[in-house]
Amino acid sequence: MDRLRDLAARTAVVEQAKGVVMAQAGCSPDAAHEELARRAEAGSRSLLEECWITLSSLVPATVGAAGEQAPSAGSTSAAASAPRAAGPGDGPADLGPLGGELVRVATPQDLAQCLLAHLASEVDADAVMIYARLPAGELELIGHAGVDGVLAAQWRQVPPLSGVAPLEALRTGEPHWLEDAEADRERYLLMDPPGLWRSRAWLPVPTGDGPDVCVGVLRSRVGPFSASARRHLEAVARLCAGRLLAIGPRPHDTADSSAGAVQAVFDALPDAAMLLAPVRAAAGGVEDFRIDAATAQAVDVAGRAGRELIGRRFRESCPALAGEPMWQGLKGALATGTPYESEPFGRQETVDGTTELSTYTVRAARLGEGLVVTWVRQGSSDRQEQRLADLQRLGGLGWASWNLITHEVTWSSKVFALLDRDPARGPVDLTGLPALALPEDMAALTHAIGELLARGRTVDVPFRVRTAEGLRHLRAVAEAVPDSAGTTVEVHGVIQDLTAQRSAELALVESERAILTQHDVLRAERTLAGRLQHALLPLPTRPVLLAGLRVEVAYLPAQSDVHVGGDWFSVIELPDGDALFVVGDVAGHGIDAVATMAQLRFTAKGMVITGSSLTGALTRLNTLLLHSRDSHGTATLILARYNPAERRLVWAQAGHPPPLLVRDGRVRYLDRPRGMLLGASPAPEYEEAVCRLAPGDRVLLYTDGLVERPAEGLDRGLTRLADAVLSHADEPGSPSLGPLLASMLERERRDDVCVVDVRVPVGPGRTAPQPVP
Repeated sequence: MDRLRDLAARTAVVEQAKGVVMAQAGCSPDAAHEELARRAEAGSRSLLEECWITLSSLVPATVGAAGEQAPSAGSTSAAASAPRAAGPGDGPADLGPLGGELVRVATPQDLAQCLLAHLASEVDADAVMIYARLPAGELELIGHAGVDGVLAAQWRQVPPLSGVAPLEALRTGEPHWLEDAEADRERYLLMDPPGLWRSRAWLPVPTGDGPDVCVGVLRSRVGPFSASARRHLEAVARLCAGRLLAIGPRPHDTADSSAGAVQAVFDALPDAAMLLAPVRAAAGGVEDFRIDAATAQAVDVAGRAGRELIGRRFRESCPALAGEPMWQGLKGALATGTPYESEPFGRQETVDGTTELSTYTVRAARLGEGLVVTWVRQGSSDRQEQRLADLQRLGGLGWASWNLITHEVTWSSKVFALLDRDPARGPVDLTGLPALALPEDMAALTHAIGELLARGRTVDVPFRVRTAEGLRHLRAVAEAVPDSAGTTVEVHGVIQDLTAQRSAELALVESERAILTQHDVLRAERTLAGRLQHALLPLPTRPVLLAGLRVEVAYLPAQSDVHVGGDWFSVIELPDGDALFVVGDVAGHGIDAVATMAQLRFTAKGMVITGSSLTGALTRLNTLLLHSRDSHGTATLILARYNPAERRLVWAQAGHPPPLLVRDGRVRYLDRPRGMLLGASPAPEYEEAVCRLAPGDRVLLYTDGLVERPAEGLDRGLTRLADAVLSHADEPGSPSLGPLLASMLERERRDDVCVVDVRVPVGPGRTAPQPVP
């Protein structure tokens, strides 16, 4: 069946070519066949190839009865001088297989794929594009192969611009060879991303009176086309002409004809109008409209009007009208058949050399499978009415008029909407207006209207009405119009919707009340927490002597307006004469933090006094915190026990910063034993560490508020503390924490600070202990 189809197609091509020769030369069918065979042999071509060339050229010739050619500029000389098909090498290339393949081509898209299959091996072609020139001068991509769909859609329509190679080839009728990508990009508008195709050829196809189809051969290969490749491509272009003629009219030709049938009607229309045909994407949706007819008053962005717009795309010609929501209105009118009318829009126009702003509306109605779109210019009265409508819509107000002589009452539609009154019931007179308000607002509105009627005073009074949507806040503003005697004869006014404004004001008032209430609650809570903390954590007024040590304590609350924190300390002498130092920090602020602090503080002292080890005390405190009211609370803690006989300091910690030891003018942080912060794990491990103190040693225990700063690492804070201690070294026994804290806390304190400064005296002996809280 395939062979029979090919044979039938080949026979049809041969018979058509014979008919052309018979019509041109007036010879018999046999003589025409002999003439075609002779031309094919003279040009080293196959008979089918010669038939395609004959169909494309349609050049007259005179053939005698014996098949001899008459001496004229007819087809024989043309055939003899026709370009001989050649490949990229020096030898001739056979176009016979291509001629055979052309009989299967039914569309320009098939032709592009057929050409790419042939030229890929002959001239290293990577893509083929076929453009047709439309009546308006622009190009339309009618076939392509080797080109992705996105790029093909992007270059489907090419306006008649300068620097477009296929247009230039059609204008001159000569092939254009683009063989230097960098230089060509400066001269031409290349239809690909940089670097995709390094060389290309645009060849006009000689069809009819002049070429209107151009074939593009695009290669990624760098370098010029060889002379034989050029001859081969020119022969291929000539061979394609007959196939394009045999395919018949392009799809847009039919559209052009239908548009031309109604263009005469559009020429007679007085207003700007267009006939649009939908251009659908592959998925079926409308992606644009083609202009099939236009009136002389319809002008695009380039100044083209009337028949000059035929065949062009609507979005390209009128981009300002193709935006949302007008574009959706056009598509909706096409899909549903319901006419569409746009909102008024402004357009700059030049009239008698003066630029002025005109107001238009666009109307669209479906006609068959297309749309008729008209532009209606609004007159001065229309513009005034539109401006009044815009004012009412944007300002949320409506106008009203009461004639006290004729008792005529006029309301705009917006007043009926604001008062939630059915227009069928009509408006109410001025004295009946208060009846529409809430009962509690009727008196004020009645009094204001009475003052207006009696004394001519302007009314500006708020009132409320209840509507189907809820309570609405309105404002009535009216003025009296008196006659020559000063008597009020007419009242003009507006009703304005203030619901959104009043709602915002009420929300703001409620928000301010809530803020003030919350502020009072926070202030009361802070005061209570501060008093509770002061009661639970009294501070000594001077340094104390404890187990042969001099101890100074400092506690500074945060300065920012936050709740009181949970930092605390304990400094006591145990029954066996040892000294116990505790510094802790509960996470969080407020009464809960103070309560947890008190619980841990007293429990820690009680457990150590009753004989618990430091690690045992930490383990029990961790269990206590896990089973407290706030099961997610955490705290850091450091416990230190000092034996004066051995000058031995035993300490343990739970996630707390390490103590700082000062000895012989040097500082170092003690290595922390293992210990996780309290409340983080049900089975933590705690260890003890031992440090033997010498006369003159100094140990600082502190909370993280002393060393932490926003956007700064803890290590940097620890280094800053060590430097500050060295720079504020003083004589033994003199107050030292004041200057140290002043240098460490230069800015506003964002957290509480607690410091316990322990010093080992230089002199021998032991002073009796003083009571410490």
